[in-house]
Amino acid sequence: MSKNMIDMSYQKKRRTKEELIKHLNDFSLDLKMSVGIWYFTPGGGRFHEAYIPNKSIAERIEMAADMAKHGIKAIEAHYPNEVNEDNYYLYERLYKETGIVLQSCYPAIFYPKEYEFGSLSNPIKKYRNLAQETLVNCLKFAKEKNLHHAGIWPGIDGYTYSLGTLYYDMWDYFEGAVAEAMDEIPGVLVAIEPKPYEPAPNNIYRTTADGLIACKDIEARLKNPVNKKLLEQGIPLLGMQPEIGHIRMGFEDAPYAIARCTREGRLFNTHWNSQPLGNYDQDLNVGVVEWQQAEAMLYVLKMVGYNEYFGFDINPERMPVVKAIQINSTVLKIMNERIDSLPHEQIVECYYDPENHRGELELILANIMKIR
Repeated sequence: MSKNMIDMSYQKKRRTKEELIKHLNDFSLDLKMSVGIWYFTPGGGRFHEAYIPNKSIAERIEMAADMAKHGIKAIEAHYPNEVNEDNYYLYERLYKETGIVLQSCYPAIFYPKEYEFGSLSNPIKKYRNLAQETLVNCLKFAKEKNLHHAGIWPGIDGYTYSLGTLYYDMWDYFEGAVAEAMDEIPGVLVAIEPKPYEPAPNNIYRTTADGLIACKDIEARLKNPVNKKLLEQGIPLLGMQPEIGHIRMGFEDAPYAIARCTREGRLFNTHWNSQPLGNYDQDLNVGVVEWQQAEAMLYVLKMVGYNEYFGFDINPERMPVVKAIQINSTVLKIMNERIDSLPHEQIVECYYDPENHRGELELILANIMKIR
């Protein structure tokens, strides 16, 4: 079992009205902010070339060092193209010099051409096995380096045609591969990041609810005694890494989706950005659009006592990445200060006694919008 394994079931704790008010007054979120090394030099897209030159991993880590002054505590990377056994020393040096720790790693099983028809759900066994091998090595790396968790974004897994897709097989292939990998490398937390579409026309796990069902289905397949013992102790091994942008692409309400995860003790990580409702995946800076969604999501995390990371997952194509991180860090800190200053007892009363507090919550929200 990983030395850093955290029991996320603390998120399930229910509080009485009085306990909740006390908690809201006493507890403040610890903004352990993280960055993803993959967007340090955005690589362009379908319709335009990259606007800035690409950089090596060593050069990107030098960029990360400059982000410590903005409160960045951790960095995330894909295995093995961004972090691996050979370049891990660069991340160790980053930690020694800045305190920025390698938080998590994710198998790079969505970009290579071998995964044209999916990775862990690919109906062609040789490609599915290739993806599973990468996942096993990723989990092994996460365990050896005592990372917070390993994550899976099944971006290329899913389907194009609604008619003729063998959904049962698609889910079985993916969930069976993940379970086998976790049993081969037991005692590692694994987070799933759902998304409605892109790059697959229809992703395998479209919504938060889909992801939560997958977590339970994969856990039910686990056979390794180490994993089974952890589950018997009530420690969730499969969890969620929801991203605001993906949530809104699927027309879900962000705070509601987050609460769905925490209710089951499965919120392993959070990815922050902003996104117009629906639309393609834009990865805008936090608060650029739908400020209220992010702030309400933050308040849910405060209510449950969330103590994990706040990862920025952005696409700063038209500004220096360090400037983008400064913006996101500043905005998240402002939001956190704002929710801490809210009249928590009044807000809780509005929920428990709506008949006698009609319209009061709207006034509370209006007042906090004042320029301070």
